[in-house]
Amino acid sequence: MDDTTIPLADETQRRYLNYALSVITSRALPDVRDGLKPVQRRILFTMFQDLHLTPEARYRKCAKVVGDVMGNYHPHGDSAIYDALVRMAQDFSLRYPFVDGHGNFGSLDGDSPAAYRYTECKLQKIAVELLDEIKKKTVDWRPNYDGTKSEPVMLPARLPNLLVNGAQGIAVGMATSIPPHNLTEVVSACCALIDDGELEPKDLLKFIKGPDFPTGGQLVASKRDLKEIYETGSGTLKLRGEWKVEEPKGRKQSPTLVITSIPYGPTKQSIVEKIGEIIRERKLPHLTDVLDQSTTDVRIECEIKKEADPALVMAYLYKNTSLQTTVQVNLTCLVPTENPEVGRPERLNLKACLRYFLDFRFEVVTRRFRFELEELDRRIHILDGFAKIYDALDEVLRIIRKSEGKHDAAEKLIKRFALDEDQVEAILELKLYRLARLEILLIQKELEEKRKEAKRLEGMLKSETRRWSVVKEELESIAKEYGDKRKTKIDALSDEPEFDASAFIVNEDTNVILTRDGWVKRQREIKDLASTRIREGDEVVAVLPGNTKAALAFFTNFGSAYSCRIADVPPSTGYGDPVQKFFKFKDGERVVSALSLDSRVAPKAENLIAISRSGYGLRFALASHTELSTRTGRRFARVQDGDEIVGVKPAPDDGILCVATEASHALTCTVAEVNILSNPGRGVTVLKTQDEDRVIGFTVDETLVIESEKGKTEEVKPLKRNLVARGGKGGQFWRKDKVVRVVGKPIEIPVLVEAAKDGEGEK
Repeated sequence: MDDTTIPLADETQRRYLNYALSVITSRALPDVRDGLKPVQRRILFTMFQDLHLTPEARYRKCAKVVGDVMGNYHPHGDSAIYDALVRMAQDFSLRYPFVDGHGNFGSLDGDSPAAYRYTECKLQKIAVELLDEIKKKTVDWRPNYDGTKSEPVMLPARLPNLLVNGAQGIAVGMATSIPPHNLTEVVSACCALIDDGELEPKDLLKFIKGPDFPTGGQLVASKRDLKEIYETGSGTLKLRGEWKVEEPKGRKQSPTLVITSIPYGPTKQSIVEKIGEIIRERKLPHLTDVLDQSTTDVRIECEIKKEADPALVMAYLYKNTSLQTTVQVNLTCLVPTENPEVGRPERLNLKACLRYFLDFRFEVVTRRFRFELEELDRRIHILDGFAKIYDALDEVLRIIRKSEGKHDAAEKLIKRFALDEDQVEAILELKLYRLARLEILLIQKELEEKRKEAKRLEGMLKSETRRWSVVKEELESIAKEYGDKRKTKIDALSDEPEFDASAFIVNEDTNVILTRDGWVKRQREIKDLASTRIREGDEVVAVLPGNTKAALAFFTNFGSAYSCRIADVPPSTGYGDPVQKFFKFKDGERVVSALSLDSRVAPKAENLIAISRSGYGLRFALASHTELSTRTGRRFARVQDGDEIVGVKPAPDDGILCVATEASHALTCTVAEVNILSNPGRGVTVLKTQDEDRVIGFTVDETLVIESEKGKTEEVKPLKRNLVARGGKGGQFWRKDKVVRVVGKPIEIPVLVEAAKDGEGEK
């Protein structure tokens, strides 16, 4: 290997690490000091420094802002820059927005903002608190991406923005999720930490009650939960919308359930649509209508029945809609390092977040005082020059008149009055009217004031205590001007009614119809099965009766079982819905059998039997599939590539199994010969298929009727005298004819003896 050859693995690792570092430090994570990501910082800096879009200025097109940011500081996509700009203008996204938007900037309903050529913006007043000190050399600067301009590494933020507005971001190998907080509470915690640096996160929770979201809502968390999250810097919280009940007015007979706030994150439109879907599919009979009456405040009216319990209705909505969400908390951000231009990612606790900000503010205040003192010293130096020539104005004028030019006059004045170049420059640029006696008195007064201010600043720079008091005073003034009351309430909800899905199901007997192509629907009564609506070319393969609170199990050709409540199948007089709508099927997966688990019609056998196309069979317990499953279902068999399950049937231990193949082979054996598997598996060989032959069907304790290509039929009766051992080829009926299908029994509409009581129909 020569010197120019680099191993691919090493080069790939180097480049990936460079990419990861760039994403972490320059895009996805906010800085603990100003709480901003690079794109947000560059937007605000451009609006303030380059475009002068202060709160008093006129609005400018967002296209101008996006273009300047992209061209000067942030060479990424314009859509990413505009999205960040829009978010900083939305009062439902940021607790304290930094951008004053004019035009369509989106809505809580999820509406997209207008294109940047139509919208206008300028800075909010609170945004100036992040930027105002930038002209006083309070932060470090670095060249922009092409070296033509300079940009601040950080903004000299006067407010603890990281916690106040929060942040969301996904980097490489890490992410951040910092919820917003109330400004008054965070400032109170900062001031307490200034007074007593030994305070721990649990002590700071006396001031910071918890996250405070711009959309309000109710935070379901105990003090112990919040203590653990703020001490470790990570955890989860539950956030839900608020509601109230309004008594009926006028002709209305039933009360109205009014949702007054929604969780942070989901759109109002998605919540209203989901509630409408629940009403449409009659999943919650107590809820009859929903109407969005929101203006600037959230008001979603839900009509409920007179006898309905509003708390139980809301328990269902919290469980089945985005009215309750899980808020991830991950206090990961960039912290300062020895290199002022690069931050280090770290997950912090509450105290560390505030400590880093306060130390940064202390540094900013120190650098501000130092800058102001330098400016004062420079001005005092100039004023001293004016004072030196005060009693010799005539001589100064004579020297200037006799000089050969500005340079000659400067040299003579320096030599005569012991001045330096800066003082002489100021004297030569002095306007004649400033030589009046009154103006000279003003200069002397200014000199006195400047010296007094310089002395004060020198005292500030010598005393850390006085500088910390300035930091505290400025924070208190920020809270006084911009602080407000909490929007999010915090409640442990120990006495809240628990969600019980069965409490919302109408207790009635019904029937579920399943077709060959996998369409299902629920009908309370079936008078004539031939008249039920099905899609062209389809046919009904099963009618499954049961109580709405009972369960239903579907078995597929891929060896998976899916269980749901009968009430979960929507009622319909049409074609119904594809079963894939309720579960997460794989490509090519389809239902081959289904069972009602109502106690009145459920199989008496404890085990079920499944046979595959290749002739393998297995038995498994029915009990493991009576509980409701997830959308991904449960495995009962492991099917090999190229094979699939033909069907699933109840299998009593003393039953007789009949299996038929396409090549007109049939085998009869006892069910007991097929092993019972406690875990999903392939099973044992029931009938040995040859070449391209495949199992076409089977029965248990029933006559197996098969039909050939030529239309002939043959019956295989489950008689004990015909029994053979499993694993053989079986007998052959037709040597020159093939089986095309197993003729099933006519479908009967079962009649349930009596309606199940609450929970009686459930397994």
